[in-house]
Amino acid sequence: METSRFSFDLPEELIAQTPADKRDHTRLMLCSFEYEGDTETVEHVHTRDFTELVPDNAVVVVNDSRVRKSRILAERTDGAAIRRCEVLFLSADDQGRVWDVMLGRAGRNPAKGTYRLPGGRTGTIVSRDEQAFRMQLDTAVDEPWFQEHGHVPLPPYIQRDDSFEDEERYQTVYAREYGSAAAPTAGLHFTTAMLDRIRERGIPVVAVTLHVGMGTFAPIRTDTVEAHHMHEERYHVSAETASTINLALQERRPVVAIGTTSVRTLESAVNSDGFIDAGSNATQLYIYPGYRFRVVSHMFTNFHTPGSSLVVMVSAFAGTERIRRLYGTAIERRYRFFSYGDAMYLRRLDQ
Repeated sequence: METSRFSFDLPEELIAQTPADKRDHTRLMLCSFEYEGDTETVEHVHTRDFTELVPDNAVVVVNDSRVRKSRILAERTDGAAIRRCEVLFLSADDQGRVWDVMLGRAGRNPAKGTYRLPGGRTGTIVSRDEQAFRMQLDTAVDEPWFQEHGHVPLPPYIQRDDSFEDEERYQTVYAREYGSAAAPTAGLHFTTAMLDRIRERGIPVVAVTLHVGMGTFAPIRTDTVEAHHMHEERYHVSAETASTINLALQERRPVVAIGTTSVRTLESAVNSDGFIDAGSNATQLYIYPGYRFRVVSHMFTNFHTPGSSLVVMVSAFAGTERIRRLYGTAIERRYRFFSYGDAMYLRRLDQ
């Protein structure tokens, strides 16, 4: 399947550079459909309306990973020359001394340099794969170090420096454990009041944890979708969350995943009997058309970058041609795209 099938032309002015004035003041495209059908019902509402759109008998699943201030400004030394560059810290070993990182503006042969980091630390590249470098630090780093020296890891299509506002708005209101190098952005639309309203209706809201890394945001660089390699991401499902979701599955009630990272977690944690296993694990699950969803029946998600694994995932969920139509409608109606943009709620009626 050619990757080009999942690309589209997006006017640059539709790429949201700043968050909406309030989290729930973004627009929401609601699409109800049967996967095998050729038609869908589309409505244009707002994200705050989601509290009344989610079915009475559903369970809502969010990703509660917290975004680390993982973008570090560093200096690379090449003899007498010094190059300023960015190091994006992704994930570490148990001691916090060996990290998978991405390097920005590091010049040629970045693996041969030594990197001076804030706080008197240095890092040396010890290996690399096709997407990330492995950096060994002279001294371990922890969350207070990131809080003191790091920057909010805004994606590169947001063409401005991070600000104090981003420290709050590029974080979900239910974020808990640090570990993500990018926000699970579908959750950015939700307020505490929205979650309270959903619970008031008797609808459970439960959390999984998937720490967002390259598996989520690495672009597809292969000519075919199938040739793309997914980077590993860690996730955790608590016993309470698994029990709540499994009861819904047993009773054939809708499981509403907030964001593609929640989708990946649930579809990774399902066992051969069709139920969710509690515990911690790693996933390289790659969802593309032809995949059979076993847990998720509704998906709340943002509008994603052309040709990305996230567009491929939502195409697997709703159908490639349907997603092309919906994205075309979003462009015509001037929806805002990507992390700080608007959202869509995909409701499969045949699950």
